[in-house]
Amino acid sequence: MSQQNSNSSSNNIPVSEVYWTLVAKADKKFSKIRDLPYYQRNRYDTYFYKVFKVYTQLWKFQQENRQKLVEAGLKRWEIGDIASRIGQLYFGQYMRTSEASYLSESYIFYEAVLTREYFKDGMFQDVNLSNKQLRFLARFMTVCLVLNRHDMVFQLVNQLKMLLDECKRAFQENDFKEWKLVVQEIVKFRKAYPAFMNIRPLRYSVVLDLHPDCLPQVVEAKRKLRLRDALLCSYHPNEVKYSELTLDTFRMLQCLEWEPSGSFYQTGGVPPSGVGTGIGQNGAPGPSRVNYSQDISDPTLPPNPRKSILYRPSVTNYLAVLATNCEELPHDGVLLLYLSAAGSSQNSFSSPSHGAGRSFMSRVGDSEASSTSSLNFEFEIANPTSAKGNCLSEQSSCLYIGSRSSGGLNGIYPCDLLPFTRRPLFLVIDSDISKSFTALSGSEKGESVAMLLSPAMSLPIPTVDSARQPSGSSFTSFLTIPLQAFILMLGFTGSDIDMDMYDKADKLLSSSLNEWGLLLAASDNLSPVWAQTLGDPFLRRLILRFIFCRTVLALYAPTFNKTEFLPECIPSLPDAFLPTSDTCQRIVLQLADIFGATSKFNFSEETTMLSDSRSQGN
Repeated sequence: MSQQNSNSSSNNIPVSEVYWTLVAKADKKFSKIRDLPYYQRNRYDTYFYKVFKVYTQLWKFQQENRQKLVEAGLKRWEIGDIASRIGQLYFGQYMRTSEASYLSESYIFYEAVLTREYFKDGMFQDVNLSNKQLRFLARFMTVCLVLNRHDMVFQLVNQLKMLLDECKRAFQENDFKEWKLVVQEIVKFRKAYPAFMNIRPLRYSVVLDLHPDCLPQVVEAKRKLRLRDALLCSYHPNEVKYSELTLDTFRMLQCLEWEPSGSFYQTGGVPPSGVGTGIGQNGAPGPSRVNYSQDISDPTLPPNPRKSILYRPSVTNYLAVLATNCEELPHDGVLLLYLSAAGSSQNSFSSPSHGAGRSFMSRVGDSEASSTSSLNFEFEIANPTSAKGNCLSEQSSCLYIGSRSSGGLNGIYPCDLLPFTRRPLFLVIDSDISKSFTALSGSEKGESVAMLLSPAMSLPIPTVDSARQPSGSSFTSFLTIPLQAFILMLGFTGSDIDMDMYDKADKLLSSSLNEWGLLLAASDNLSPVWAQTLGDPFLRRLILRFIFCRTVLALYAPTFNKTEFLPECIPSLPDAFLPTSDTCQRIVLQLADIFGATSKFNFSEETTMLSDSRSQGN
């Protein structure tokens, strides 16, 4: 860049002309990549390298020649526009790669625009400038949400409200009607977090969870797969969302990432990127803010799995992204598909049962049945062999990822996923017709599919009118924030929870899930489908939380003995992890006891007696 400066001086080219040439070049490259899809990452790597390079040149040039450019007519909002675009580029790159450093760099640039007030001068004389500030605030809020900077989100919401009021007074109110909806969305999104929802990070924290090097090994596993990519899609009418990030997708997105070591416990800071970008007063290079200069991320952690997030895509677009992700999947990779949507079925789907109608209880064994006579579970689990060849017959059951008015154009059918079973798939289906996807089992084209399927009916939460309002899907909540989902199910709110009580329950649940993980890895009859994925920390955590979710719903009095409220997994997990086992019931009993809610569950007599004897022994 210094060579360019000397060349421009020797050729007597004005600094301002060099600058505006760079601006035009940057604008041109930015427009080319702005609407590129977040998938097909490998194809567009060169594009992003070029656009980052030109914006780096542009930013450095305006820093080195700030005084001359200001004298030539450069406005502060134009500097802010460049910084805002760089933040936008970094966030887009985070969405394409899931690398946390890009997310942190995006925050740094956006925060600089905010603190320097680049768009302030003349904002209420120019409607276009006002809209630039509004768009900047809206984008910055997305970054802050993903970073869990709720303090900054609160500040930005207040600024957005005040700015809208000023704009309505200065301009035509009709020009800002759509921004009222933006405010409503972010307010609803923030209200979806009870006071205790953000105590523990959704991301995988090596401070609180097992380090990946310490995970128990499954001796019988013929191969060890790793979660390399995920396709996340959620759509429900009137669901809680901000922009195109729904609450359920937001939680699953974070659940599949590493928490930078220790950063969750830093007050007033954000996870640092280690890149060391510092922006001083007026945009000049300056000292990094507190925590930014400290690289406290753990370099031994693997990279985050890549993720593609789709909101109301067309089915053809969804399948195109899925095909691309499968094509780019490494040889040792597994692709997670998360689909959360309402379903439609002309003919109600009934799962064929194991062993000619054997009930859940009879499969456990006569000795187990005699000791749990108070439990009369009769839910049925689909038989993979009997489902073989039936996938195409399930055309009447589909998930709507868009408006139902378009019929099958917006519907994902189980058979749509069949071509992609040539690669390892891990399905998480959250829908009222999730069980229809059991038809995939036995019909795969090469790889057996692992499936975690939600109940057909949403869990009735006592404190709200709908299970999806305001705290999102109960099934997804159990997979991403299990203790909070358990507490909400009991009817408690954040103000009801004592923090000592919460900490005790959190430690109990964490240690119990780790214990289940050890037992599951040592199981003699663990399906190869689960054995090859149990070594991945993210998938392992989902499997263990599913077991917890199924046990809680099976024992919870309002859903007791009601199959429509029970989730299902394909293939089946070992019988030792069924809700009738003392191993599973004991943990739920201990958790319920902490919150004084044992009367809300139906435990077996054996579990109750064992618990009483342990209490007396202590």
